[in-house]
Amino acid sequence: MYEKTFPNKRFKHTLEFIQKYISTSETIFDLGVPNPFSKIMVKNGYTVKNTTGEDIDNNQTALQNEDYTVFTAFEIFEHLLNPYTVLENVKCDKLLISIPLRLWFSSAYRSKTDMWDRHYHEFEDWQLDWLLEKTGWKIIDREKFTHPVKKIGFRPLLRFFTPRYYIVYAERA
Repeated sequence: MYEKTFPNKRFKHTLEFIQKYISTSETIFDLGVPNPFSKIMVKNGYTVKNTTGEDIDNNQTALQNEDYTVFTAFEIFEHLLNPYTVLENVKCDKLLISIPLRLWFSSAYRSKTDMWDRHYHEFEDWQLDWLLEKTGWKIIDREKFTHPVKKIGFRPLLRFFTPRYYIVYAERA
């Protein structure tokens, strides 16, 4: 997944945001299979459970059957056809979600070789806010941040000052 680039800045920012609100005594249910960031959370003292690769659009049983106090979804919601149903099935009272923000001049990302590596949604911040509000969550904190890349070009230049990621901490209303 990160063969050529490892998102150190994004991972560092996300971990710091988690540490502001979530104690290491809490159990995190992280949407998605084990990944480099879930390993970083474990390395920093968190207990993390992940999904096992099931199609979350069609099957939210893990959300109902696992025992957890915090729900996380980092760069996952843009891949889902139906994040509304996922949020309705979260059984805890705390969540952290981050999404890549839509770039005004880009269409949705689509890998031609990997069915799981496609974006159905290219979110703007207000869309995630609305989704959370409609599913019974109150946003406590939110941040946007950039993610510069070491490349030359118009898009890399924009990434120095255009927020690329949006992270939210919310509690059940």
